[in-house]
Amino acid sequence: QVQLVESGGGLVQPGKSLRLSCAASGSGFTFSTHDMSWYRQAPGKEREVVATMYRVGTITIVADSVKDRFTVSRDRAKNTIYLQMNSLIPEDTAVYYCNAYYPDARVNYWGKGTLVTVSS
Repeated sequence: QVQLVESGGGLVQPGKSLRLSCAASGSGFTFSTHDMSWYRQAPGKEREVVATMYRVGTITIVADSVKDRFTVSRDRAKNTIYLQMNSLIPEDTAVYYCNAYYPDARVNYWGKGTLVTVSS
């Protein structure tokens, strides 16, 4: 079982930055065995993937709306991944979820999410 805990959300003005963290724990968890992703769900919209960091280390930013503004990184020693969000716009307002996918067993794990509100 994998536990994911997101943090770092809050209210921020347009144009500002925010960094989200996702701490992973649980028996057997390593970044080498799990693909890690950030998703978000805006009010009234479906959940969408923002970025994925594959277990082999390839980083993919899949949302065109966040390219050149969001970056993903990880700290293996802390079992934590980060989502650095720059130049935030109101459309980035959403609940951001951390996801860990274990391909060998086709199992998904989710955090409870952290709310990001971009507003002046």
